[in-house]
Amino acid sequence: MAAEVRLATDDAIVVTGAGGFIGGHLVAHLARSGFTNVRAVDSKPLDQWYQRPADARCLEADLRDSIVCQAVTTDARWVFNLAADMGGMGFIEANRARCMLSVLINTNLLLGAMRHGVERYFFSSSACVYNVGLQRRPDVTALREEDAYPAAPEDGYGWEKLFSERMCRHFSEDFGLATRTARYHNVYGPHGTWDGGREKAPAAICRKVAAAKLFGHKTIDIWGDGRQTRSFTYIDDCVDGTLRIFSGGHQDPLNLGSEELVSIDDVVTIVEEIAGVRLKRVYQVDAPKGVRGRNSDNTLIREVLGWAPSTTLRDGLEQTFGWVYDQLRAGRLDPDARDAVLSTA
Repeated sequence: MAAEVRLATDDAIVVTGAGGFIGGHLVAHLARSGFTNVRAVDSKPLDQWYQRPADARCLEADLRDSIVCQAVTTDARWVFNLAADMGGMGFIEANRARCMLSVLINTNLLLGAMRHGVERYFFSSSACVYNVGLQRRPDVTALREEDAYPAAPEDGYGWEKLFSERMCRHFSEDFGLATRTARYHNVYGPHGTWDGGREKAPAAICRKVAAAKLFGHKTIDIWGDGRQTRSFTYIDDCVDGTLRIFSGGHQDPLNLGSEELVSIDDVVTIVEEIAGVRLKRVYQVDAPKGVRGRNSDNTLIREVLGWAPSTTLRDGLEQTFGWVYDQLRAGRLDPDARDAVLSTA
């Protein structure tokens, strides 16, 4: 087991995917914590970033380009790779090749990190790496890290994440680059995608219930039959766990998730209670819905890092709903999604 590390506030830290949801929260946390040399990178135009902390150096760059990756890793001590072309299940199932092209990002960043002597490299993987054969029932057995093999991950996005995990492992073995990997389980919270087609279930449900409260809708469309199950990880817990995994001595991938298993119907009920509405549920059984059940087994991360999430699903959804409601009330809808949201019966 490699030694633990402690980040200094003037260390050169690269965060990729910084204009996105988790990356944006990580950069904001580092800035609030006094880190003064954060290099935040994303392919989106700067005016489309979810968060842009003034204390970070924000760069618009396409990390699929090897020359770009060599440049952004120059003089860096730590790298957090959270960049990927991804979204909710609707996006993932319709864009398998696009999701797999994210392998270029991780490959080129690893090469840049190796060339420039980066001391530690973090890769954000996903619970989508797990064998789909173990996720066919709502009452799923929580997934342990070893359940990723024999390999049968979700097509496209899951295969890219699993392959990139292996690449990190082999860069450690062959080139001595210290790598750390977290398998994120359904991260949600404010300042993330909530409309436009890339949003995940908690944000989509919050948006639909918020629209019902604001515009008087009486029904809510639910993808699937509502009985599929998941565990959801609040963003503050995700950032805390990410830094613990990055700084810790455990080299193999670790689950970073909640063990609070709920159905999609359960999530809808909680958000309805938060909003003070009750809606008729219309189930879209032919819509993309992913695996039947998925839950995180946190035994290993508790044993090696002493970490567990501290935010209940209800508390996290209350924060998320409030933020989404404010965005919708202020009219900050994706133009392509506006008509569908405003016309929902």
